[in-house]
Amino acid sequence: MEHCGSPLLTASHRELDLDALERLSTGSSSVGRVVVGTCGPVAGAVVISTCNRFELYLDVDAPLSGDSVRHATRHVAELVAHSSGVTGEVAARSFTVRTGPEVTEHLFAVASGLDAMVVGEREIAGQVKRALEEAREQETTSKTLELLFQTASRTSKRVGTQTELGAAGRSVVALGLDLAERELPPWDATRAVLIGTGSYAGASVAALRARGCADIRVYSQSGRAATFAQSHDVQPVDSLVEALADADLVVSCSGARGRALAVRTDQQAAEPHDERLADLVAGNYGGPTTLPHLTSDGAPEASLGHVLDAAALVRARERAADRAGDEPEPRPLVILDLALHRDVDPGVADVEGVLLYDLATLKAHAPAVARDVVAQAQDIVDAAAHRFEETRLGREADAAVVALFDEAEVRVRAEVADVVARLTAELAARGEPAPQDADVDLVARDVRKRVHAELHDRIVAVRARATAEARAAEAALVQDAEALTAEASAQRDAGSAARR
Repeated sequence: MEHCGSPLLTASHRELDLDALERLSTGSSSVGRVVVGTCGPVAGAVVISTCNRFELYLDVDAPLSGDSVRHATRHVAELVAHSSGVTGEVAARSFTVRTGPEVTEHLFAVASGLDAMVVGEREIAGQVKRALEEAREQETTSKTLELLFQTASRTSKRVGTQTELGAAGRSVVALGLDLAERELPPWDATRAVLIGTGSYAGASVAALRARGCADIRVYSQSGRAATFAQSHDVQPVDSLVEALADADLVVSCSGARGRALAVRTDQQAAEPHDERLADLVAGNYGGPTTLPHLTSDGAPEASLGHVLDAAALVRARERAADRAGDEPEPRPLVILDLALHRDVDPGVADVEGVLLYDLATLKAHAPAVARDVVAQAQDIVDAAAHRFEETRLGREADAAVVALFDEAEVRVRAEVADVVARLTAELAARGEPAPQDADVDLVARDVRKRVHAELHDRIVAVRARATAEARAAEAALVQDAEALTAEASAQRDAGSAARR
């Protein structure tokens, strides 16, 4: 049986530091569309790109083997490299490759918050749903991926209602506010400024209000502050420096630098003289290659300004000092940078009176969850993944059963024809008319019933054999993927050792 499937390429906070993840995921919004458009066997793609993970779920309509997975991984890595600005080699060794049931188990765990930077966070469930919605909008989803992602969302909902995993309101936003409040006035006296108007900004408003913060303002480089402010009942601001001079807390989650780089790399990808990209579009992706326009790991960031830089913050702190008058010093300012593609210049941390918490800091402070709660959630995820895989393998085995029924139908038609011919001859010998249609239908029903009854044992055997073959093929594929991942991990370790 030829085995097709849904290989998965993942890069997350578990395998990479956030700096490497940031570079790799730049331009992620277009990767699914490009992969489906340039790689013939890929029938569908869904991309999950969050503050701590970048994952590509592919539906490959072709027989899978170790070599084909390796080639597909290399092809996708080249496309990711072209979008992100890292080298093809860096992209290839940054991914962990999963195949077979591991894909289902991983997605269900991700959607349920078990693989999150803050275990139990519920925001990831919405991000998984939005990933599927975006794939639909880009027309890159498929029936296989639809079923996989919809089942993952149902599993996540079951974990949320049947366990206490998400009961504590765990999230990246909540963790950041927990760290920040040690340095802040009481929440009802805290003045907060949001930078950005996306989903994290909405979650931040809800989390701040839940703690008692009422003075919330929002700033947006894209000009959406007024619309966001109206829908969330906060105050829009036009001058970020002016708002910062009067703020105690800044929550920045715009991701504007990532979008700016994505636009730039998309423009590069459209340049007509890129011959290697043309080769990729044609499917010629075997062997090691490096695309033009690619730069070193850190180069893309150099020419992109941060939403909040040290110079702007110094001006804001000077204004705060002027307003403080005779007070010894202005109130401290706490900044949470929740954007993977950093909104805030790391140099801001050197400004006096400023505390900067970024995603790396939050990861280091992520709290543990009770083992029994995690185990209960994991049991639900494992059971759902097992049911999904059993159903999927059953559908693959159905093809063998259908072939058996087709073979039986040929036998039925032959036996019916033989019986009708003999009956016609007997009736003719007695001078009686040929059998009527009703007589022929009765003969056909009797023959078909007998043949199908004889098929039962063969159907059970064929289904069992087909399922076993599918499992064996997946086991071999998983083994090949694990070898590929181990190779990439060794290359990552060697690269880290060389840099040290």
